[in-house]
Amino acid sequence: MSVIRFVYVPCPSVDVAKSLAKSALHARLAACGNVFPGIQSLYWWDGEVQDDAEAVLLLKTDQAHLAALEAHLIEVHPYEVPCVAVMVPESVNAAYADWLISELG
Repeated sequence: MSVIRFVYVPCPSVDVAKSLAKSALHARLAACGNVFPGIQSLYWWDGEVQDDAEAVLLLKTDQAHLAALEAHLIEVHPYEVPCVAVMVPESVNAAYADWLISELG
């Protein structure tokens, strides 16, 4: 099984997603981040259904850095209750996995 982890993080804007990605990259907690603009999120908050534009940040890390990355994101994310969801890929090609792990602190 791969030690690679993908971390899904909705953000209030592309700028925030980029800022979080850069913060995680500079801390060497993630090797790569992808920003997906133009996401529309509908969710319950304060007893009402909200409808907001967001961007999604997808960070790539390994199991060894996961707890520190999660803690970092929760600390610096502007949301009161940010979503930091971890996905375990079924398969990652060996060369990519080797590169990713080599870039982490």
